[in-house]
Amino acid sequence: MVNKAVLSMFNANKIPVIVVDEAHLLSDAMLEEIRFLINFDMDSMSPLSLILVGQPELRQRLKLRTLEAIAQRVMVNYHLDGLDRPGTEDYILTHLKVAGLGTPLFTDEAINEIFQYTAGIPRKINNLCEKCLLEGYIHEKKLIDDILVKRVIKNEFK
Repeated sequence: MVNKAVLSMFNANKIPVIVVDEAHLLSDAMLEEIRFLINFDMDSMSPLSLILVGQPELRQRLKLRTLEAIAQRVMVNYHLDGLDRPGTEDYILTHLKVAGLGTPLFTDEAINEIFQYTAGIPRKINNLCEKCLLEGYIHEKKLIDDILVKRVIKNEFK
């Protein structure tokens, strides 16, 4: 049924794109099902694009012999590195701006600590900033400084 729909779109000059987020959490059996989904027995064309998005362990799993068949169908793979220091600051400031905050909340030194600890990985930045904001609220801080960030790292993440 899915194959029919994909071929119908392809014949109408539309290329469907299937995106699987958190693909590192898929079982080997589910990855094998995805392989069957994209296996159209067509030598010269692929009627769909498949994007697997996941943590670095997905790349490692696809190197396993048991998943070789799907790994052979990967045309492009890309690893997204962590943000640099300015990117980390922009990331934090953008989130605060979207949340409605117009004034600085994290000191430069705090952002340095956040960057050092998280290596610029957005999910880690989010988690650490959330805990820092909560700690700042509990202690009625108007500004998150490096001392508070270090305390949160020591108490929450070690």
